[in-house]
Amino acid sequence: MHRDDMRAVVLVPVLKQARSAEKPTGESIPAPTRSNESRLEEAMGLARAIDLTVVEGLIVPVNQPRPATLMGSGKIEEVKALLDSHDAGLVIIDHPLTPVQQRNLEKEWNAKVIDRTGLILEIFGRRASTKEGTLQVDLAHLNYQKGRLVRSWTHLERQRGGAGFMGGPGETQIEADRRMLQDRIVRLERELEQVVRTRQLHRAKRRKVPHPIVALVGYTNAGKSTLFNRITGAGVLAEDMLFATLDPTLRRMKLPQGRTVILSDTVGFISDLPTHLVAAFRATLEEVLEADLILHVRDMADPDNGAQSGDVLRILSDLGIDEKARDERIIEVWNKIDRLEPEAHDAILQKVAARKNVIPVSALSGEGVDALMDVISQRLSGVLTEATVIIPADKQAVVSWAYENAVVDGREDMEDGSVSLDLRLTDRQADELERKLGVLQGQAKEDWERD
Repeated sequence: MHRDDMRAVVLVPVLKQARSAEKPTGESIPAPTRSNESRLEEAMGLARAIDLTVVEGLIVPVNQPRPATLMGSGKIEEVKALLDSHDAGLVIIDHPLTPVQQRNLEKEWNAKVIDRTGLILEIFGRRASTKEGTLQVDLAHLNYQKGRLVRSWTHLERQRGGAGFMGGPGETQIEADRRMLQDRIVRLERELEQVVRTRQLHRAKRRKVPHPIVALVGYTNAGKSTLFNRITGAGVLAEDMLFATLDPTLRRMKLPQGRTVILSDTVGFISDLPTHLVAAFRATLEEVLEADLILHVRDMADPDNGAQSGDVLRILSDLGIDEKARDERIIEVWNKIDRLEPEAHDAILQKVAARKNVIPVSALSGEGVDALMDVISQRLSGVLTEATVIIPADKQAVVSWAYENAVVDGREDMEDGSVSLDLRLTDRQADELERKLGVLQGQAKEDWERD
């Protein structure tokens, strides 16, 4: 029987040991855990993100994991019957599989089997668009495949016309000499180091320009890219799809008070991210470490947004942003409030009224976005000092700098070519302006000190 290997059955194994491990110990409050139904919905969403047709999704209780097949023979027969009835040639298992388990299940079902790691790697391969992103995916894929005895997702590479992780079917078989794989890994690591160094040089250049960086983070599909587009007017891919954005996107934008900032849209976070990818994509997430302010975007219409938030905060903590730094640097953006019922919508507004660092918005309709921009301005600007500064004729470049970085309330052009500006600016900007002008002169210096 011919089976369509773009039609998939999705399985979410629920291990009894894992369920018991989730019970809290001591008096600590347990983090919110994701429901099995939500895990299934997410796994099916991941499958659809690479254009697979999901014909069936099942939650599979596993009392005792089998070393050879993970699940019991009864469930294996049930899945085999499902594959036959739907003419499906692919099984996605939302759980890590050993190479032996993967090979045995493929024999039992006469179908391709992909575990969670393989599925996320495939999505990342589709989404990577920059040199760094592509190298990171290739490296993660080779490290993953190094221990595999079977060749994964050949049918998916056919769909891509041969452009994929390993170049297409037949080019590099998994049975090839491991030394060849290792040589490729070393070569990719060298290339990646060079690309990361280039990115660091770009960061160093940005640091010389005193523009603060605002990074958007959040669980995948929380609406980061839609919010990014709403704020900046950029045309970043923003679809209702898991991992729609992979590579960081940077845009310059002006805040209401006139301050210029750089906004960065980052890869969506996800629970149980494969360890290969956590390591490979650390350079991408370093954009977040550089940020002066972090907007943590949450999908408030998702019942599991509490668990998703926990996953994001854990990854931020792994990156070195601890709890104290979170209070200073993170604004929670409660997104998609337009999807809530009126009662829930009003309840959210009441809840955040008493909390600082939380702004409810709808990136789609624009509700709350102006309030968010005001809060970003306040957090980045700090206390603004008023000053009148006379800029000599030979330092006109400083006038452009003032318009770019400070709030200009008034301007007077003098007969001698100098310019008098009434400014509002932060202490840091004031120090920068003093350096640019050398010594502030006469009345301007007195005004400065008095203010």
